[in-house]
Amino acid sequence: MNCRVFQIAAVVTAALLAAGCGQGAPCCAPPSTPGPAPTATASTGSANNRKVLLVAEENHSYAQIIGNPDAPYLNRLAAEYGNATRFDAGYPPACPSLAAYILMTSGSTGGICDDKPPKAHPLAQDNVFHQLAVRGRQWRNYAESAPHTCPLTDRGRYLVRHVPATYYLNDRAACAVDVVPLGDEERGALHDDVAAGALPDFAFVSPDACHDMHGAPGCPANLVATADRWLNTWLTQILAGPDYRSGRLVVMITWDEGTASDNHIPTIVISPTTRHVTAEQPLTHCATLRTIQELLRLPLLGCAATAPAMTSPFRLGDSGPVRTTARESPRDGPGRCHTVAAEQDGSAVMPAVGAKG
Repeated sequence: MNCRVFQIAAVVTAALLAAGCGQGAPCCAPPSTPGPAPTATASTGSANNRKVLLVAEENHSYAQIIGNPDAPYLNRLAAEYGNATRFDAGYPPACPSLAAYILMTSGSTGGICDDKPPKAHPLAQDNVFHQLAVRGRQWRNYAESAPHTCPLTDRGRYLVRHVPATYYLNDRAACAVDVVPLGDEERGALHDDVAAGALPDFAFVSPDACHDMHGAPGCPANLVATADRWLNTWLTQILAGPDYRSGRLVVMITWDEGTASDNHIPTIVISPTTRHVTAEQPLTHCATLRTIQELLRLPLLGCAATAPAMTSPFRLGDSGPVRTTARESPRDGPGRCHTVAAEQDGSAVMPAVGAKG
């Protein structure tokens, strides 16, 4: 196929995808308040990105991360890939962390407003882990500092409330296999899966309390800088891995909540087709779940059915090679163009910033 024919085909494909926007669940609906909602059919326009890796950080507002010199890597990711500037956790700031993890994996907080362990909150509601399992597809919750598979209580820097798969009764049997110690950057479950191109359809990454900015006894004083170095180490591996370089993987970094009075949080979206995007529409963790479910082609649960997806603003549904574009870059100076090559083979993978940590 010559270049001209390919371009025409790409335009036609994009038009057909756009035409499906109004079918099934709305793709541009305003964010909803967490709570029960009917299940809806997911969009089928994002088949090209079939894996999602979500990293959940803790307890910092947008203003505490974006523009903070202690987080150079996160700020570079936000500038180079996708930055959601009006993202609210989507539940009352007075409620602590656990509600966010349940919301972003099931579409409802389940009425939870505490951080009690799974014994106090044995949840029967459907969730993204169970959706994948009943379809014969794979998921894993990688939990740093977990002493063994599926710990249901806190242990040191492992906090069970940050590991959502442990709360769902319909995932309890799978928990013993798929909630796994994360390992470190040289060996262990996440390293091995990344290196082999064997990440599951959905990977939920739960850093420990020192690396998710939560804090615990013995953690370094500067939690933001510590987590930024940790993310630099891991994202450098992940973005150089086979899953990402093949165009299969979308990476999302979000925060459970902000502060006791402000739930405006950072959310960064990374994919080979997401370059220099700033999304200004209001979003919540209902949109986090909707985006995951649309990318994985799953039915929409709870508030995801009426939340906006991030697939369109962050260009996650593109089905062909991305055209190289010329734009002015601050690194090149005024009047000079910097070529951005966001290729699906991963050639636009961003280099590491600073030392590994």
